[in-house]
Amino acid sequence: MPFAVYVLGLAVFAQGTSEFMLSGLLSGIAADLGVSLSAAGLLTSAFAVGMVVGAPVMALAGRTWPRRRALLLFLAVFVAVHAVGALTPSYEVLLATRFVGALANAGFWAVALSTAVAMVPDRLKGRAAAVVVGGVTVACVVGVPAGAVLGERWGWRSAFWAVAIVSLPAFLAVLRSIPGDRSATDADAASVSVRDELRVLTGPRLRPVLLTMALVQGATFCTFSYLEPLLTRESGLSAGWVPVALALFGAGAFAGVTVAGRYADAHPVAVVATGMAALTVGWSALALTAGSPVLALALVPLLGLLAFGTGTALITRVLGLAPGAPTLAGASSTTAFNLGATVGPWAGGLALDAGFGHRAPVGVSALLMVAALLVAATTAKSRRPRAGERRLSGTRL
Repeated sequence: MPFAVYVLGLAVFAQGTSEFMLSGLLSGIAADLGVSLSAAGLLTSAFAVGMVVGAPVMALAGRTWPRRRALLLFLAVFVAVHAVGALTPSYEVLLATRFVGALANAGFWAVALSTAVAMVPDRLKGRAAAVVVGGVTVACVVGVPAGAVLGERWGWRSAFWAVAIVSLPAFLAVLRSIPGDRSATDADAASVSVRDELRVLTGPRLRPVLLTMALVQGATFCTFSYLEPLLTRESGLSAGWVPVALALFGAGAFAGVTVAGRYADAHPVAVVATGMAALTVGWSALALTAGSPVLALALVPLLGLLAFGTGTALITRVLGLAPGAPTLAGASSTTAFNLGATVGPWAGGLALDAGFGHRAPVGVSALLMVAALLVAATTAKSRRPRAGERRLSGTRL
């Protein structure tokens, strides 16, 4: 595996930390800026919306640039807005920096995924995608708990500074390891019209896979966003166990990404189908056994493994099914991933507000997985695999 692929994973680690760290910083931000908790929560929503909108927009904006230039620009903007966010006394400015930072993050994600898989042969494309996605899982294991500790000891602004500082080595590593000239892959990407790429992405082969990915990620982030109240109010654990649970989830996610990266290329359908079925059972089991702290803590890393392993396999599948969309394939994966991360917590919040209790988001996760299975099953019945389909794509869902 080229060293540059791991560099891209390092950069995604820093950006993933920023995406998820606010879950442990909202109270401090609300108190410091004089806003309500719900207003502080909009900072998370602004980032998610920026990710959904930014992936295709930023990928298209940089499609004619050499990939190193695009990656460096996105990273530079990301560092700058975190420095501004750490300094500003204004809630409105902080909200704007979250949106702009998400645009840069989305652009980097989309270009990084396309760059990583373009640097390796077909048999390693799943592993390359897994390394990039693995940056998010390492952020869950290390970055998010570390951000919570920094916020507790030195205030929420220190966590923003930490993200900016950690991004600098990634900037230098991209500068040194990603080729600066326009490669043949860059030229091929620029030669494909936007209309042709959109035709591929909106075709019947890819739409159900992207919808499935959004549903799977929605299920994941629906419960992940409300893990703290689930564990403290249903399982009876103290607040000190929350960082431990987050780290367990992240460790499981890292293991899942690693396993999926090894097997998704050769057995895409088996990995996706097995993971989706197991997730449906797993979220249902957590909803039923959340009252037991031992069982809840045992299920958390397992669900992290299944969620991110299945998500990685789905990303690999999208990239394999969309060779005719070299610019927007990675962007569409990023959009579907973050669309789920936006809709899932919103749906879980609706269930909480309706008075169904703190286990309700887990039940919503199980229902979202049922919907994902129905989409996959309907697609499998309506379409048969074509002979000669690329190995990476495998049999249709």
